[in-house]
Amino acid sequence: MTERPHFSTLPSFRQPRRSLLSVRRFALMASVVAGLGVAAYGFGPPTSSSNVFTSPAQAQVNTEVRKVERPVGFADIVERVKPSVISVKINIKEKLANNDDDDASPFQPGSPMERFFRRFGSPDGVPGMRGGRGRVVTGQGSGFFISPDGYAVTNNHVVDGADKVEVTTDDGKTYTAKVIGTDQRTDLALIKVEGGSNFPFAKLSDGKPRIGDWVLAVGNPFGLGGTVTAGIVSAMGRDIGNGPYDDFIQIDAPVNKGNSGGPAFNIEGDVIGVNAAIYSPSGGSVGIAFSIPAATVKSVVAQLKDRGSVSRGWIGVQIQPVTPDIADSLGLKKAEGALVAEPQANGPAAKAGIESGDVITAVNGEPVKDARELARTIGAMAPGAAVKLNVLHKGQDKVVNLTLGQLPNTLEAKADNGKGNDRGGATRGTDVPKLGLTVAPANSVAGAGKEGVVVTEVDPKGAAADRGFKEGDVILEVAGKIVNSAGDVRDAINAARNDNKNTVLMRVKSGGQSRFVALPLAKG
Repeated sequence: MTERPHFSTLPSFRQPRRSLLSVRRFALMASVVAGLGVAAYGFGPPTSSSNVFTSPAQAQVNTEVRKVERPVGFADIVERVKPSVISVKINIKEKLANNDDDDASPFQPGSPMERFFRRFGSPDGVPGMRGGRGRVVTGQGSGFFISPDGYAVTNNHVVDGADKVEVTTDDGKTYTAKVIGTDQRTDLALIKVEGGSNFPFAKLSDGKPRIGDWVLAVGNPFGLGGTVTAGIVSAMGRDIGNGPYDDFIQIDAPVNKGNSGGPAFNIEGDVIGVNAAIYSPSGGSVGIAFSIPAATVKSVVAQLKDRGSVSRGWIGVQIQPVTPDIADSLGLKKAEGALVAEPQANGPAAKAGIESGDVITAVNGEPVKDARELARTIGAMAPGAAVKLNVLHKGQDKVVNLTLGQLPNTLEAKADNGKGNDRGGATRGTDVPKLGLTVAPANSVAGAGKEGVVVTEVDPKGAAADRGFKEGDVILEVAGKIVNSAGDVRDAINAARNDNKNTVLMRVKSGGQSRFVALPLAKG
């Protein structure tokens, strides 16, 4: 049984009476604290030319100051932008398998639709499977027109898998819409309303908001429609683990289920972002919401309108952030850039000579702050574009020129021939002193492959455990040197220690994916 939204009325507020004298005393105190004349706020006795507090001229000045400094509401902005916002309703015909679990969700756990109903869906939450086969599931979200001919933006997870899309405009009219295109990686979708013209539309902002700027969120929370909330921009560039292109604007304007896909406006009435997610342990607004920046929306929507899909540039590397420990082990002054964990075979980067352990520091002369920034920068470029990468290769700076490929729709993860943690009764291995690791040659452990040394045991109190090492991981390189035995590992560590390194960098394969891990070196 699903819960229905609970509504309650607010109790009336009654203020106790005060004597006229006490009110005047309070007013006088407030005026003195504010540094303004009493007459300017109309407290106390009527003013005259003989008033000892202010002269008529000063009273006029104070009145003008009050008019200028009076808090300004958002009514004028809302009146202008609210008609461009729409409520989006979808219908999905369930295709249920024969099973006895009547309470199971019809959507795959973690899928866009499961997240939609769990976070921003209908007031009933995730629909169960009660009611028999072939039941139509409905969901609700928000969106907004971006052109007078009926093109509108919403979230991908709002319309993903929908058999029917309907929108309701601010004046209560309902229209059928069709999905023009979607982009799962940025969670954006473009729809087109049929049967109407000359719709009021919103403008996507040309600039970036600043932290502290006012923001208005307009949408369809809990299916109520036409709701406006206000707040400020709380932070920029948020990564919420949604994907490699995360660059969310964090706002504190209350956003709830059903607001997804709706716009966030600045005080000029331009859209600075599309509301896409909330952080909420309770399921309701706690003042932390995330919007997709307008610049991203512009780029994605333009491609969706032209061809119904999005093409992104691709260099074919698996990358990771440069942490302070990794920076120390590589001799970098700052923990910046993107560390190449592994170039993909036959990808543009591999063909251009980029190797594991290289650090990409700039693209076309623009510095790369971190791995996410590199992913966003390359992803925003068109396939086939020529780019110049600044790369730190084995301690030396070099420039690499390459042509971008096209990001595949699906990337197959590289996997070992067997399970990495299947040690098949192999030898216990050899301890690596002061790191909390026991390793054995990979070719002696069933399923570990032929290269590197496999971790056969991890001391839970050791440095390796703190850095996420686990049994079955395969160490391929230590301090830039290929290792195939415990002796190779010890030699590389001793060499790093003799070079006065505080950390040693290891390239590790875990679950078919490569990454670099910096381990602190114990002294002595």
